[in-house]
Amino acid sequence: MDKDKVFRDKRVVAIIAALCCLLWGSAYPAVKSGYTLFSIAASDIPSKIVFAGYRFTLAGFIVLLAAQISGKRIFSLSSKDFSRVLILGITQTTLQYIFFYIGLANTTGVKGSILNSIGTFFSVILAHYIYHNDKLSKEKIIGSTIGFLGVMIVNFSIDLLKLSFNFTGDGFIIIAALIFSSAAIYGKKLTKTLDVMIVTGCSLFLGGIFLMTLGLVSGGRVTHFTLTASVLLLYMAVLSSVAFSLWSLLLKYNKVGSVSVYNFLVPIFGAILSAIFLGENILEIKNLIALVLVCLGIWLVNKEPCGLSEEKKEESKREEKEAQAVINK
Repeated sequence: MDKDKVFRDKRVVAIIAALCCLLWGSAYPAVKSGYTLFSIAASDIPSKIVFAGYRFTLAGFIVLLAAQISGKRIFSLSSKDFSRVLILGITQTTLQYIFFYIGLANTTGVKGSILNSIGTFFSVILAHYIYHNDKLSKEKIIGSTIGFLGVMIVNFSIDLLKLSFNFTGDGFIIIAALIFSSAAIYGKKLTKTLDVMIVTGCSLFLGGIFLMTLGLVSGGRVTHFTLTASVLLLYMAVLSSVAFSLWSLLLKYNKVGSVSVYNFLVPIFGAILSAIFLGENILEIKNLIALVLVCLGIWLVNKEPCGLSEEKKEESKREEKEAQAVINK
């Protein structure tokens, strides 16, 4: 079956996107466990950045190794393409996680999880202005709003009633979400002409190197490499390599908005897996309501307008090519 048709199939997209979100959701309890196993203090931001650098450098290496084994030419990038991939790595991996870790250290976990979900809105809005065939519609606006409401419900606590805004906390989380959304669209542009695995592997590896270097220069250190801690770090690297590779593949073949909306599942899976592995309370009606709302939001965003003819579909494809040509200029 043609790869193009496979990765455009809505059922395939739903399964792969949900898997990516499940993997990213599992990172929440994994990171928390990692801080404990590697004895990283809650206030030690430089060491956390070093830890993230180890994770993403290893993740990039795994993707590039898999690409090499599968017969891809991982050293075939031109100087121009390498510089473009380097930009992706610095933005999507380095900058995003610097802002995310600093922001999370200066706000509550509840607010951080909710504010980070704003990235879905950024993706839908940016796609509206970049791609002619990915415009905002009533369904997308309502679906995104319902999905965001679900994220708020699953994280609801008294913290949500506090109207204070801390720029180095709440603001940095929002900036991290904007960086991720922008970088995802830039990555979609790169994978139009470059191999997904090579783009993903290089960006993760280079971004991880920058993270690790910045953390070490700032005085961060990661020690206590026990067998359990090392296995956990390896798992986190594998989940990142698989999730980012599959997500990039979905963005290559699909509209940004129809893929990005699945990001609302990340905090849902994060809450469920935190309950399982960290013993946090999850048996509440609010979690079921949140999951229903998120699924409803995803369905609305992906719902095709009634009466979309084949002629309109072909026109939509032509518009996407024209939009891509404009971006490439």
